[in-house]
Amino acid sequence: MDTQIRGLHHVTAMTSSAEKNYRFFTDILGLRMIKKTVNQDDIETYHLYFTDDAGAPGTDMTFFDFPQIPKGTKGTNSISRTGFRVPTDASLAYWAQRFSDLNVAHSEIKERFGKKYLEFHDYDDQLFQLVSDEKNHGVAGGTPWKNSNVPAEHAIFGLGPTIVTVAKFEHLKLVLENLLGFKETAAEDSLHQFEVGEGGNGATIIVDDQPDMIPAQEGYGNVHHLALRVADDEALRDWIEKINALEFPNSGFVDRFYFQSEYFLAAPNVLFELATDGPGFLQDETYDNAGEILSLPPHLQSKREEIEEYVRPFDTSDANKKRQ
Repeated sequence: MDTQIRGLHHVTAMTSSAEKNYRFFTDILGLRMIKKTVNQDDIETYHLYFTDDAGAPGTDMTFFDFPQIPKGTKGTNSISRTGFRVPTDASLAYWAQRFSDLNVAHSEIKERFGKKYLEFHDYDDQLFQLVSDEKNHGVAGGTPWKNSNVPAEHAIFGLGPTIVTVAKFEHLKLVLENLLGFKETAAEDSLHQFEVGEGGNGATIIVDDQPDMIPAQEGYGNVHHLALRVADDEALRDWIEKINALEFPNSGFVDRFYFQSEYFLAAPNVLFELATDGPGFLQDETYDNAGEILSLPPHLQSKREEIEEYVRPFDTSDANKKRQ
């Protein structure tokens, strides 16, 4: 049985506007919205999934649109900056110019742990970074969306190093190394790089040791949880046994239809998820129409009329049209 953590699966954050979120990720970042559904634990809330062309695990950024939640505040004990992978250092220059042209706030191109990166944020002050794969080895990326308006040679094609800021570094280090099988591979100032499995940008968490920073407060503009990849149900159940044995607060086995998962607290207010690579997003939609209408897993189909009254409609009928 293959139980090794394979890398990053997805990151789920919170947005103030499903409509703005859809346009930012498809029109500006060039990712595909492969699924428009609802939060299965809160059916009044949209859950949007943005991925590569095929919806591959490890390429997925998702968002909850909780009604009337406040804006989050930045601080420690949070998943503080989501990373994305781009092919080359030249890609970062392309994105810096694109962001300038489209009035997206961004940093200069910088270098950390021997790789170049570019920071940016969206309309909610959600924090992101693009990291170059030019010197990368390890977990393979995905396939750029064929209808993106970003050239394939510069396109985002997967999740990259994601930063977790904590007040008690040694605690999270023990969880990463002793439980999840990560290895610390580099350190610079307060930042510690951990890699798992095949390693590389698609399997990296960067821990920022900030014991004196005020704690973050949950809300839109912040990340809700970070998910790590496991092979299948069998591997997931093995992990659940390990986590239960250590008495971590956790959800137990959860069937999300598109994948199966378990959630656990890796550090105070830092929620990790373990999620299976399959069965995938195209079980209930075809490749050609994915994301165009509200999709519901089988156990929610009987509540469709109720759900459609809760969530305000917004138009994604152009989800599979070529972006200009």
